Amino acid sequence: MHLISPGKIFRGSNAWLDALPHIKKISKRPLVLGRSLSTNEIRQKIYKNLHDENIHLHSSNLKFDCCHEDLERIKDIVLKNNCDSIIAIGGGKVLDAGKLLADTLSIPVITIPLSASTCAGWTALSNIYSKKGQFIKDTELKSCPKILVLDHEFIKTAPKRTLASGIADALAKWYESSLTSSKVEDGLVQQAIQISRVLRDQLLIDGENAYQSQDPQNISWCNVVEGCALTAGLIGGIGGKKCRTAAAHALHNAITQIVTIEKPFHGEIVGVGILFQLRLEESKNNNKLANQSINQLQVLMKKLNLPTTIAELGINVFENNNLQKISDFICREESEIHYLPFEVKKQDIVDTLMNFEKQKIKSS
Repeated sequence: MHLISPGKIFRGSNAWLDALPHIKKISKRPLVLGRSLSTNEIRQKIYKNLHDENIHLHSSNLKFDCCHEDLERIKDIVLKNNCDSIIAIGGGKVLDAGKLLADTLSIPVITIPLSASTCAGWTALSNIYSKKGQFIKDTELKSCPKILVLDHEFIKTAPKRTLASGIADALAKWYESSLTSSKVEDGLVQQAIQISRVLRDQLLIDGENAYQSQDPQNISWCNVVEGCALTAGLIGGIGGKKCRTAAAHALHNAITQIVTIEKPFHGEIVGVGILFQLRLEESKNNNKLANQSINQLQVLMKKLNLPTTIAELGINVFENNNLQKISDFICREESEIHYLPFEVKKQDIVDTLMNFEKQKIKSS
């Protein structure tokens, strides 16, 4: 079964108001889920609009990432108030939590991304973390969101850093799926890979312009935002399980095991993971174009103020046994690293990370 897309998608500068009548048809008592204080003003606007439509809402905020403790607490609120849907408003962790709650309770979910940092508003997938933000596993859901609202007026208020993170995460669609799924004969999978290539090219061309001018009147910004939040989700929807993640996300999941005071964004880690994967391809799969790809990516990443090493994420791999912790998690049995079309052993990971890193910690 392919869970390709949300039931309805609203995009543009009036997306939220356009979506309201459709939300009213499917929900009278939603649980509105948020998190960040910085997005409270937008949530208050949404609350008012819902009240004006005579929709009786309840609200709750995540305390942590998408973790079991938070999910159980919010689930009790939903059941106590007999809520008939979840409206998830925020970044990827909030959207994932809202989707997973709705899936567990068999009620519809409406996703309203407030940044273009991930494609979580689209997908039938949620990532589960510990209270400390350590990746535990991803969970496949029974359906994509009922409604996805990508309102440009909301997105433009997000920090530039979230867009840079989203660009890095969306770029990984090509670098991972083209490697793991290139020999899959399924036509839809091959089409998904080609869409990811077109998306990569668009991000390389328009990414800097979009980052420098976050304005719905800037066509580069609109295209990049929708590429990160929508097209990246479509690629996963069309490609399905056969359009796999690989070393970039394997590194991300391992890096989250190292608890730091200031947590890097998902896409920031994935961006470093792309460079790491290309180094593996160069050393283990004789990819003679890997270094050229790394140079091309680093030019864009530096313009977007994205980290290009684990050290720049704020983690020194040469202390606290971090190198071993990261390598062990990357090589665990269920890791995405095993989707690579060539064998990678733990010592290969250790050697690549050692060669990849410089002992320079990101300044605070």
